[in-house]
Amino acid sequence: MDALITINNLSKVYDNGFHALNNVNLEIKRGEIIALLGPNGAGKTTLISTICGIVNPTAGSVSVDGYDIIKDYRKTRGMIGLVPQELTTDAFETVWATVSFSRGLFGKSANPAHIERILKELSLWDKKDSKIVELSGGMKRRVLIAKALSHEPKILFLDEPTAGVDVELRKDMWAMVQRLKQSGVTIILTTHYIHEAEEIADRVGIINNGAIIVVEEKAALMQKLGKKQLILELVEPLGAIPDDLSSYDLTLSEEGFKIVYTYVTTGERTGITSLLGALHDAGIRFRDLNTDQSSLEDIFVTLVKETT
Repeated sequence: MDALITINNLSKVYDNGFHALNNVNLEIKRGEIIALLGPNGAGKTTLISTICGIVNPTAGSVSVDGYDIIKDYRKTRGMIGLVPQELTTDAFETVWATVSFSRGLFGKSANPAHIERILKELSLWDKKDSKIVELSGGMKRRVLIAKALSHEPKILFLDEPTAGVDVELRKDMWAMVQRLKQSGVTIILTTHYIHEAEEIADRVGIINNGAIIVVEEKAALMQKLGKKQLILELVEPLGAIPDDLSSYDLTLSEEGFKIVYTYVTTGERTGITSLLGALHDAGIRFRDLNTDQSSLEDIFVTLVKETT
């Protein structure tokens, strides 16, 4: 899968001296869904705005399908659909008019069938003649998505698309995202709902303090950086972990009725076999055991803490 977006040594310093982006290097593959995660102020929106040509970089370069975003602005911007965080729409226009007008802004000829299809997919068809000002916040969010898709972009940016929206829209949106991916659209999303990234993304990038910390295939990231826990339910409670077991990463919980052993998934040996033997030798009996693996959210929190 070749790169559709190539970012080289990208930096952005605002007039007040704030470094929003620090030497970012990233390739976004054609046809993938990549989720950008990071705390507030990490640089996610600045990165998206720069790729879209809304913010001018201080240094570095960005190309979209081989075209430079500055030299070939009109060409690159025409390939991109952007759903911003802010609910900015033409309040007194109808849904149909504002979505159709957005298509025209990109020099596309009228295509009522395409606009109808988008509105139906986003459950907006019965609102097509309603003015934007009359819509709920969730419906306005749907209109923003329809506008972003009106000119049939190759790339779709979703900047916190599900912030403050209802569960129904969230489900509709992710179903639509999967259909867009199947049709060849490349999708870049930022989200605070990390479980959404875990569910839908092919790759995950974590950004903090304007720098990309890591970009990995989702499964590889969780395998490489994830930890597993072996949880043993004891027959009798322990007051403390015996000294003979101090070499293991053990914690005691549930008023002494549970021992939790944490181990990395990348080691040659997990240490579980020797731990079970050591528990037997110490006379500690257990009635049940199970395992638990760290989630993408656990990995995200750990990486951000390490770079803050």
